[in-house]
Amino acid sequence: MTNSANNIKSKVALVSLDTHSSDDATQRACEGCKSPDGLGFEFEFAFQPIVNLNNKTIYGHEALVRGPNGEGALPILDQVTNIYQFDQACRAKAVQTAAEINLDGYLAINFMPNAVFRPELCIRHTLETADKYQFDTKKLIFEFTEQELINQPAHVANIINTYQKMGFKTALDDFGAGYAGLNFIANYAVDIIKIDMNLIRDIDKSKAKQAIVKSIARMCEELQTTVIVEGIETIAERDVLFSYGIHLFQGFLFCKPSFKSIGTIATEAWLQ
Repeated sequence: MTNSANNIKSKVALVSLDTHSSDDATQRACEGCKSPDGLGFEFEFAFQPIVNLNNKTIYGHEALVRGPNGEGALPILDQVTNIYQFDQACRAKAVQTAAEINLDGYLAINFMPNAVFRPELCIRHTLETADKYQFDTKKLIFEFTEQELINQPAHVANIINTYQKMGFKTALDDFGAGYAGLNFIANYAVDIIKIDMNLIRDIDKSKAKQAIVKSIARMCEELQTTVIVEGIETIAERDVLFSYGIHLFQGFLFCKPSFKSIGTIATEAWLQ
């Protein structure tokens, strides 16, 4: 993952700023769920694998928005005018494409909490799509960023609780990049924490980053929370992190996002 990926996530956060308190917001949310098609533009997905170095298998893939010909996500996000409709369309498209290419393991989908008015209702189109394409919903991971906790912690907590009861996994993405993570984790249990790439970059050269990430890994072990590190680009980074007991990795060292297909893991990325 690169800095441009962080910029894209920031754009998503800005797009998703809205309110759930007004009747107008309720109407937009419900209409978005009813008519997730007809956005006025096309988009596709690329998939980046998350690898398990303990057993050299694919743990899952993260779905990343792309243009219809593989273009970056920002031009797509710039066209979004209805976040409810777009969120619904993204989930369905990710599930459909993952089923069509026989994706291995879990499917991680980024979602906008502000685009989920009532989680038990807003998930219906996703479930219908999964049923249509025979995709196992127990393989779904829904990711949200730490920045979104600042604006609406109670709403995000309700989504997490509902999704977990429905059998989905939840992930806190970019952990360490925001300000609400530790407080939120103390009160609400996500299944997965994805450590922000800026804490990972050149960790083999930074005692401060090593101390921080080692502490996060130890905390997650005690909480029985799965850790994924993203943005791995070098073997040195991989080796330091693996020595902390972390075994789920995502990044260019292993495989770049693959457009509408399953990528091949670089041979040298696996532990020998």
